[in-house]
Amino acid sequence: MSVNVEVKTFPLFINGKWEPSSSGETFDVKNPATGELVAKVAKGNKEDVDRAVQAASDAFENSGWRDMKPKDRAKVLNGIAYQIVANAEELAYLEVISSGGTLRRVTSSDILQMADLFQQLAKFVVDYPFSETLPSPPFPGPAHNFIWREPIGVCAAITPWNLPMVIATWKIAPALAMGNTIVIKPASYTPLSTLKLAELISAVVPPGVINVVTGSGTEVGEPLAQHPKVDKIAFTGSTEVGRKIMGLAAGTVKNTTLELGGKSPNILLEDADLNIALPGSLFGVFLHSGQLCESGTRLFVPDKLHDQVVEGLVALTAKLKLGNPLDIATDVGPVISKQQRDTILSYIEAGKNEGATLVCGGKEVTVPGCEGGHFIEPTIFTNVKNDMKIAQEEIFGPVLSVIRYSDVEEAIRLANDTIYGLAAGVWTKDVNKAYDVARQLRAGVVWINDWHLLRNDAPFGGYKQSGIGREMGKHSLDAYTQLKHVHTSMAPELEQRKWYQILFSNVE
Repeated sequence: MSVNVEVKTFPLFINGKWEPSSSGETFDVKNPATGELVAKVAKGNKEDVDRAVQAASDAFENSGWRDMKPKDRAKVLNGIAYQIVANAEELAYLEVISSGGTLRRVTSSDILQMADLFQQLAKFVVDYPFSETLPSPPFPGPAHNFIWREPIGVCAAITPWNLPMVIATWKIAPALAMGNTIVIKPASYTPLSTLKLAELISAVVPPGVINVVTGSGTEVGEPLAQHPKVDKIAFTGSTEVGRKIMGLAAGTVKNTTLELGGKSPNILLEDADLNIALPGSLFGVFLHSGQLCESGTRLFVPDKLHDQVVEGLVALTAKLKLGNPLDIATDVGPVISKQQRDTILSYIEAGKNEGATLVCGGKEVTVPGCEGGHFIEPTIFTNVKNDMKIAQEEIFGPVLSVIRYSDVEEAIRLANDTIYGLAAGVWTKDVNKAYDVARQLRAGVVWINDWHLLRNDAPFGGYKQSGIGREMGKHSLDAYTQLKHVHTSMAPELEQRKWYQILFSNVE
């Protein structure tokens, strides 16, 4: 069944209003499941970035927003959560038709995660240590000292196409919770839900607190990363682009949070419950057609279980239904674009050329009613060596590499043999053994007998080249504040002040 939608034009969202781009140009947004045009979106440029940043800067100078009391800010965050839930149907629809995420996942997970994040931060902000009093030691003299946490200022967010709404909230929520303002550049494939989200948030916050400039990385992302009035940049995307963002931000020494690529190891121990571990491992790699940075794309299997595990994985994979993501019965939707399809297929060919064994999938398929979409069969390779291209590079597609190991020490060594360190997993009935393995895995999150379970009250981010900083949880709030030390001398006499003794001791 073809998905027919009204083609709507989306302007930029600046200073609480819909604004055309300065050039008047637009770009097309297409449904990755059908190839159909679903929207035209304003094509922003540097001039538009300047307008949005100025609006955010002016809004930050509004002390009513910047210095809002924590209890009042918590009400704002809860109000945003209410807006998300009240408009869940429209948000979910815009997300599905542009990202290809399944309606089942978006409605049962994404919407709830977004609302919950604002609610969690609303709780944290009430008890957040905005001010800390230091003790008064005898040296260097009597004084009162405080440490204040204050908002950074204008924040920029550059978000990816895979989970556009969810990842946008990872940046918006802590920025607003701490009294900052924000300018967002969503990925050009998937700007629709972010634009709608900004409109909903603007009903709760002053004009200019949240702004969205759509367009290319060159015309919008780079000017944002270099803008002298942007105080912080938060980016989610590939490690390659993350390196570029760091370089651009360095010109003005911006505070940065980077959540980058992954090649996450998933270790089955010999005592794993395969009834849970096998479907769990496939959930870890085939959710959203493998287009998730923390996907468990390397599955380490003990020699003893290898053949049984592979047989079970192939049998379960055959049951997954590829289809239109708007169909609630669909398990796996499309990949985002023709370019991404070609990239994934090239990795599959590389795997075969390097000597890995393709045991299922590996081809593009046509879904009835979605002939213009880009669908790739869930794919499994065996006989994969950890130094192969498919085991070392982030494919960002539904491709699983099964790697044998002889003992746990070897599994840990191979798991850590990567430039990435975003996520990892362990499957076993012995939780203490799992904790021992988890301690040795160099990753920002480790799941035991589970996968993809991110919590809004826990930090998420990576080791090594998987990023800098953490998002979500109370730890994310720290990343959107500046530390200020305030010293007040309580010495009543000039001679009691240490600086006087140092510099003026010989003055009569």
